[in-house]
Parts: sequence; structure tokens; C-alpha cells
Amino acid sequence: MGCHLHPTSALYGRGFTPDYIVYHELIMTSKEYMQCVTAVDPYWLAELGPMFFQLKEQGFSHKDKRRQDREDMRNMEEELRRATELKQQEQRAATVQPISR
Repeated sequence: MGCHLHPTSALYGRGFTPDYIVYHELIMTSKEYMQCVTAVDPYWLAELGPMFFQLKEQGFSHKDKRRQDREDMRNMEEELRRATELKQQEQRAATVQPISR
């Protein structure tokens, strides 16, 4: 359903219309108006409501996206493994140092 920005909303008359907005209230007069409106980043919607919103990136097929996701997961696991090893080395080094008198 098409809606319009209410003339009292903060985004009305700005000279551009954001791609994504969130509104609090609909007012039905001769037109359907959105009031209490704010612009939002589509990445926020995908992050905070993944069950409702999903970003589709151009240039990536589903297969390419899955391959990239697997590679990212491997990289994160490798970084976690390195961080864990570094922490263990630091703990060993701290317990091995002799106490001087």
C-alpha cells in the first residue's frame, strides 16, 4: 500500500526520500500518511530483525555467498585458535618466571 510522509514529519520537504524508513503511526485522511518518521540503514534491519529482513547483494550467487560464508567462518575459527594459543603462552610465561630475592 502506498503511503506518504505527513507534512509535520521530520523528513517531509527535505528534497530526498530515504530508501528505508520506520514510522510510528499511520493517519488516514484523503491519503494514507506516515507520522513520526525516521530514516534507517537497511543493515540495521537485517541485523536486528533477521527473521523479517535479509540483504541481497548484487553480483553474488547463492553458491558464491555460501562459499564466502564458509571461508569467513574458517577465518574466524583460525583467529580464535590463535588468540587462545597466545593467551595460553602468556599464562605459561607468567607462571614460569622465577622470583628474585
